[in-house]
Amino acid sequence: MGLETVVESAGPVALIGGGAVPGSVAERILRLCGPVVAADGGAEYLLRAGRMPDAVIGDMDSLSGTWARLVPEAALHPVAEQESTDFEKCLTRIEAPLVIGTGFLGPRSDHMLAALSVLARFPARRCLLASESDLAFLCPPELVLDRPVGERFSLFPMGLTSGRSEGLEWPIDGLDFAPDGRIGTSNRISGPLRLRMDQPGMVVILPVAALEDVATSICAGSAPWSARAG
Repeated sequence: MGLETVVESAGPVALIGGGAVPGSVAERILRLCGPVVAADGGAEYLLRAGRMPDAVIGDMDSLSGTWARLVPEAALHPVAEQESTDFEKCLTRIEAPLVIGTGFLGPRSDHMLAALSVLARFPARRCLLASESDLAFLCPPELVLDRPVGERFSLFPMGLTSGRSEGLEWPIDGLDFAPDGRIGTSNRISGPLRLRMDQPGMVVILPVAALEDVATSICAGSAPWSARAG
């Protein structure tokens, strides 16, 4: 896309948004990550918590001057265009094996849908989004997890996609998924999970309790979609 990289890291990067930020979830994310990026007004949450963001990226329409003045000028990265959300502005300017974000899935449904759309449009950018109750991410080419039997495991396609599964109560083999057709919500884990997707576009939704396990699996897993092209 020709965008300037603002933050580059060999490990996971935390991304704090301007929506509802559950404190306990944010603390879990910060423990998993090194650099911390704020999406516009998300900087206020970090500053109130005593944490200085390494970078603040966005159109800066939500960060008041009072809080902006506390951030070193070199850490402020305003992006004036209004064609993309602050989440997209951040995600496309971070180079890392994984971005873990909160403050994007609620409470507004339109903001949540916009965030999921960004995940689908940038499949090469590995990103987990967490709310107080849920964890959502674009499924990589292969996902391996060991989670409790009976745990909720939902699949929601953002485009046409298909794949194969082991360890789901209702397997997905031989099924075609589409946002206006078959979806895969309210499935359950029945054993060690292995999911292989044929195309990008499938959003996985799990309880937020799975955050650490999913982060570990994705960082240690198969190459992202872009590296498998062709």
